[in-house]
Amino acid sequence: MIQQEPDVQLNGWVKAKPPRQPNIISALIQIFAKTLVIAEMEVRKLRHDPTDLIVRAVQPSLWLLIFGQVFTRIRAIPTGDLPYLDFMTAGILAQSVLFVAIFTGGMTLIWERDLGVVHKFLASPTPRVAMVLGKSLACGVRCLSQVFVIYGLALVLGVKLNLHPLAFLQVLLVVMLGAGCFCTFSLIIGCLVKTRERMTGIGQLLTMPLFFASNAIYPISMMPDWLKFLSRINPLTYEVDALRGTMLANGTSIYGFGWDCTILLLTLIGLTLICGRLYPRVAM
Repeated sequence: MIQQEPDVQLNGWVKAKPPRQPNIISALIQIFAKTLVIAEMEVRKLRHDPTDLIVRAVQPSLWLLIFGQVFTRIRAIPTGDLPYLDFMTAGILAQSVLFVAIFTGGMTLIWERDLGVVHKFLASPTPRVAMVLGKSLACGVRCLSQVFVIYGLALVLGVKLNLHPLAFLQVLLVVMLGAGCFCTFSLIIGCLVKTRERMTGIGQLLTMPLFFASNAIYPISMMPDWLKFLSRINPLTYEVDALRGTMLANGTSIYGFGWDCTILLLTLIGLTLICGRLYPRVAM
């Protein structure tokens, strides 16, 4: 016997609405909105410790003031018509972004896991991809301060910079993409390791090979064949190449700005998808 639906709804009963069909556009809008929320929460932490930006600027400043000045005088590295100090300025900016991203992403994630913050986020309906992208975006904003530090110091040292507003916006875009790539890479490591000490050790182990297996402080033409191969699959190489072609007045790009940004964007997408799958492991 089939029970018929009553003509009048009983008190306290609400007729359930049919479930909404999933929409790709609405899902993307939701991910974008949650990403901005996570990024805003991360950037807000700078108000509690603004001195971190000053401390992070010390290392690239020392590279330019000491390493750059010495190697400019001895002219040991052939850079063509480009002075060596100009050549390495873009590489030092990329190095600064790399170091900040590696030691910010995974370390912050492990710290939040120990405080129980990650468990609360995982219990919320926030998409995992939005959590990853939010932290990457916040890391990119944090790295923007390094741009102004390097630009100011480079002008004092006599580096010929391209001060056109469009070129400066391109530099900011490349810095954001590079910071996002390496921050996401650091988050993947943070999802796999259990302690801050191990994260620090792995971070130190990875930053120097990534830095020296790129064109940051010497041209790719000087490398042996096996190192040339590593440099071509190293995202830092394309970040440096894009920065060298945009931030210098007489700088040139080997691969082209569009191709460099495409490689960084595809790397960021791939790492974000991987990290989104691994993110629940943090709470284990």
